[in-house]
Amino acid sequence: MPEGDTIFRSATTLRPAMEGGVIEAARIRDRQFECERIVGCTVKAVEARGKHLLMHLAPRPSQQGAGGGINGPSGALAPINVQCGQRSGTLIIHSHMGMTGSWHVYRPGQPWRKPTHFAALVLEINQLEIICFSPRLLELLTADQLRRHPHLQRLGPDLLDPEFDLAAAVARLRTCNPRPLGEAVMNQTLVAGIGNIYKSEVLFIMGFDPFSPVERFSDEDLAAMLKKARYLLRRNSGGPNRVTRVGSDAGRMWVYGRSGEPCPKCGTTIMLRRQGTAGRTTCWCPQCQPPR
Repeated sequence: MPEGDTIFRSATTLRPAMEGGVIEAARIRDRQFECERIVGCTVKAVEARGKHLLMHLAPRPSQQGAGGGINGPSGALAPINVQCGQRSGTLIIHSHMGMTGSWHVYRPGQPWRKPTHFAALVLEINQLEIICFSPRLLELLTADQLRRHPHLQRLGPDLLDPEFDLAAAVARLRTCNPRPLGEAVMNQTLVAGIGNIYKSEVLFIMGFDPFSPVERFSDEDLAAMLKKARYLLRRNSGGPNRVTRVGSDAGRMWVYGRSGEPCPKCGTTIMLRRQGTAGRTTCWCPQCQPPR
């Protein structure tokens, strides 16, 4: 599952390649995605919202709706060559990359780093190919559908939002007082952007037990934890390598991916346990992160 900084970096890479440009052509693998509606649209903005990526599109004022069609063999990427008519209004390409999805930018003719059959959507814009590989979710929304989206509108405060509301995030965590802290911080409806890696790393840095309930931690504890998570996410948003352990040659991570190894602080064996109904991986040090 991507962390918030992964999607933030994707948006940062895509903005100069897309914003202000016109989608000249599109090829789509999923016929349920109404790709004919986006050709001719101008990309107004590329937005990272938690673990979701949103591309905001608008038709050019001078456009007239044109006919077109889909062709190509079943299961293949089908070329779309129609224009985005004025009747379309604002549209949004919404993607969630899941475990293995990613957006790539290529020059025409440049070899792809992933197999063609993983390409769900190919956009031609600004003399570049913008490709979405293996998304968990890829959909086209109207502005009204975006406002009413059952997942996007339930997202908690985004840790990478320049106007991140710390008090609101703490208040949302408080609504899940009985839940283990390691589960609560992964709940994107409470606070958006923390995945497996940052959960394990931030809680280790703070000395917080992932399995103790939220109610055992003070508001000051929760605020300090969120500030640390925000700091690490922002520091790593430039990529390419995610680092949470600075000033050491013993690795980039404190505990994540190091189960069975000695804790870098106390030497106790780092443990791994599946947590929550989704069985998400939690790595922690029983000595440095005692139960509360």
